[in-house]
Amino acid sequence: MTLTTQSEVGHLRRVLLKTPGAAFISESAIAAQWQTLNYLQKPDFAAAAAEYDALIELLQSLDIELEFLPASEDTGMDSIYVRDASITTDRGIISCSMGKAARTGEPDACAAVYQASGLTLAGTISAPGRLEGGDVAWLDPRTLAVGRGYRTNDAGIAQLRALLPTSVELLEVPLPHWQGPGDVFHLMSMLSPIDQDLLLVYSPLLPVPFREQLLERGFELVEVPAAEFDSMGCNVLSLGPRLCLMLEGNPQTQARLEAHGVRVMCYKGDEISRKGCGGPTCLTRPLLREL
Repeated sequence: MTLTTQSEVGHLRRVLLKTPGAAFISESAIAAQWQTLNYLQKPDFAAAAAEYDALIELLQSLDIELEFLPASEDTGMDSIYVRDASITTDRGIISCSMGKAARTGEPDACAAVYQASGLTLAGTISAPGRLEGGDVAWLDPRTLAVGRGYRTNDAGIAQLRALLPTSVELLEVPLPHWQGPGDVFHLMSMLSPIDQDLLLVYSPLLPVPFREQLLERGFELVEVPAAEFDSMGCNVLSLGPRLCLMLEGNPQTQARLEAHGVRVMCYKGDEISRKGCGGPTCLTRPLLREL
């Protein structure tokens, strides 16, 4: 048994979350923020809480240790998507520098909780550097892919490279313009690790050199159909090798995963995921996995 933070596919043992009660706060707070933050629709506070309670119950059924961020005056609704504020390495946690201006308070709020929990902080990405956790994915314990897009810039990537152990290879992936700077688009919008040799991808947006590298490294690619890309079919959280969590309503993607021997667990996320465009990888910051 090896415990690590440098994996996206090992058995999930510890994870950081933030409930709607701590992120959304109230119906009035939602009403004041959702349009400015580019949510597709206004989330219903009570329904969001119910969806999240069901998600917590699902994770607890797998004996995963859950930690929760408290409410903070320095964060808004987007802080429910906890992955983006930090990156985990075996050297310690790296605090990010958010590319979305409304989220600038999130890394410090997370860092305070990490320190109180006795977790090591390995460093901080600082302005003018920008780096968000949704743009970063471990392909294996020694290979970290980072997307260069509107939320993550060259200065942020350079700082990340300096903070990583020298044994880690950093793969920089140019991201497409897609729907522009205001869109929620990260590297993990088009790639989700499922197992050490299996990736869920949306190839129409993958850069050709990066896709070729994935195949050369021995990855088998499960393709998300175009009809399920906008419904976050490509945003899937590995709970362990060939065990994953995905948003309800993507049956073609689910069937393709199951055809590759993947056990798929689904959750309802109309309020906590669809309206804010944040799937299960966004809602969770894995802190420890078992290989």
